[in-house]
Amino acid sequence: MQIKRVVVTGLGALTPIGNNIQEYWDGLVNGVSGAAPITYFDATKFKTRFACEVKNFKVTDFLDRKEARKMDKFTQYALVATDEAIADSGLHSAGFDPDRVGVIWGSGIGGLETFQTEVTNFNNGDGTPRFNPFFIPKMIADIAPGHISIKNGFRGPNFATVSACASSSNAIIDSLNYIRLGHADVIVTGGSEAAVTEAGMGGFNAMHALSTRNDSPETASRPFDKDREGFVLGEGAGALVLEEYEHAIARGATIYAEVIGGGMSSDAHHITAPHPEGLGAKNVMLNCLRDAGIQPEEVDAINMHGTSTPLGDIAESKAILDVFGDHAYTININSTKSMTGHLLGAAGAIEAIASILAIKNSTVPPTINHFTDDDQIDSKLNFTFNTAQKRAVKIAISNTFGFGGHNACVALKKMD
Repeated sequence: MQIKRVVVTGLGALTPIGNNIQEYWDGLVNGVSGAAPITYFDATKFKTRFACEVKNFKVTDFLDRKEARKMDKFTQYALVATDEAIADSGLHSAGFDPDRVGVIWGSGIGGLETFQTEVTNFNNGDGTPRFNPFFIPKMIADIAPGHISIKNGFRGPNFATVSACASSSNAIIDSLNYIRLGHADVIVTGGSEAAVTEAGMGGFNAMHALSTRNDSPETASRPFDKDREGFVLGEGAGALVLEEYEHAIARGATIYAEVIGGGMSSDAHHITAPHPEGLGAKNVMLNCLRDAGIQPEEVDAINMHGTSTPLGDIAESKAILDVFGDHAYTININSTKSMTGHLLGAAGAIEAIASILAIKNSTVPPTINHFTDDDQIDSKLNFTFNTAQKRAVKIAISNTFGFGGHNACVALKKMD
């Protein structure tokens, strides 16, 4: 079987630093922090009282009010981002075979706000089971790709990937492989998350996973800095239209980049902590390079998982040195989570988009909030600290790692 080429023909984003692709990119290159005090609920008694919320978003600007009420926020975000990506791709105006267009979507948690609301209401009641009839359809992670397909008439492969913070990277890799093998011409992929809730903040606080820098939220996400002490929770969605190369050429589509490979691995070590030597991270990058058919020396940029956790940043940096050797010092490495916070299951999608835009614009966004070097991290690596850097990027990879030891890596290439 001939393996088909896969390209990106549409992008959409709804993030804490921009509600569409252009705003998102502007926020990235200008080093804007999306962290601020929580507005969704009273966080006074929480250890962490800030997050990277989506801002200036009114769902009824995008969706009918009655329909929006049937959806959790993570699904609303998914529809907004995919609407932008599909419009950007020109797919509807060009025409398509609905049986050959699919949706593969990632979310690590799904409808957390819905679950929290329904259980709280039941607990506060008289014991009579009064639940919203949309409780289950609003909560389940696979409902987002369901809604996307229903809205657009896509009848191809349709499912959700759930692998914690690697979820949307896994969705992209699955989409790549379905198109490669001829099972679809086009797949809308990406991920969404809306976990900035009492349960989300409380749960991550209980794990001691979040930064508690309440006096300075905008500097709290500081990957690779000596004084980092946890990640900042984010929310939103990222969407990509992946398309078989010849199909895209035939309809005259704009091509952003080629998806040339994807790798997956497991740490097989701990439910939340990374392997101390970065073994899973090393293996996933090697698997990705092998799948893409490229050598380590061909990689120009890496969007790291880089969450700003004490152990994770060290392990990933070690893995990069193990994989790339001396070439690692010539690569622009960055963590966009320093600006967006950690979007959990949607992280891989918005970070793959950041890598695609870095290729398109010959600019690597910064890792902001670097103040002090960590002597456990090689300071000779170019982490693109604090200021975006102009450089030609032909090949970029994007790393995402999730609780449970799930690792995914996506390789992207500039079109010749």
